[in-house]
Amino acid sequence: MTDIRTALVTGGTGGLGTATVAAFLQAGWRVVAPVRPGTAGRLPSGAIPVEADLTDPDQVGAAVASAGSLQAVVNLAGGYAGSGLIADTPLADFEAMFAANLRPTYLVTAAALPALVASGGGSIVCVSSRAAVSPFPGAAGYVASKAAVLAFAETVAVEYKKQGVRCNTVLPSVIDTPANRAAQPTADPSRWVTPEAIAAVILFLSSDASAPTSGARIPVYGRA
Repeated sequence: MTDIRTALVTGGTGGLGTATVAAFLQAGWRVVAPVRPGTAGRLPSGAIPVEADLTDPDQVGAAVASAGSLQAVVNLAGGYAGSGLIADTPLADFEAMFAANLRPTYLVTAAALPALVASGGGSIVCVSSRAAVSPFPGAAGYVASKAAVLAFAETVAVEYKKQGVRCNTVLPSVIDTPANRAAQPTADPSRWVTPEAIAAVILFLSSDASAPTSGARIPVYGRA
């Protein structure tokens, strides 16, 4: 019998994802990471890549099944796109944000819940955004989809409490990643939150140290 715990981490090849995967590996976790074809090399060494399209239910189910016994699920996969004011936002652009942010979180969580219950319980961590509770103009699809992620996570916490599965959400402010620096070249990244700081919170929420906590909204902000 092994004491090694397994975490399924989506979005593991991005700026926040690589920091999160690295934090789990350093803490002794076994990490399974669904990835797009050709991107496995971006994962930190030691992670187990599984190719999967996280918008496809069958591929998500196969990826989750390949992980075996699960103790934690971390939903990082998502995206951002500005779209102008609401009246100027095409429906397709609005709905695309739900496909990018809510659909993978829903599919992965739904597929993983039986494995978490079978393991005697576990932790799910979802990533929303400060924008979900403090919106800014010009990104209605992003804001609404991240608010939906928050509501979904709180529903999971209520539905699966008796089965020993808890679900919490982190709400980062602007994350200091190469992509965000490129998109906002005049901004001061020293005021943003680092991926490592968020990863530490995610690891805590996945560990036994946070066992009494479920349904929480955890802000992880920089100095902005």
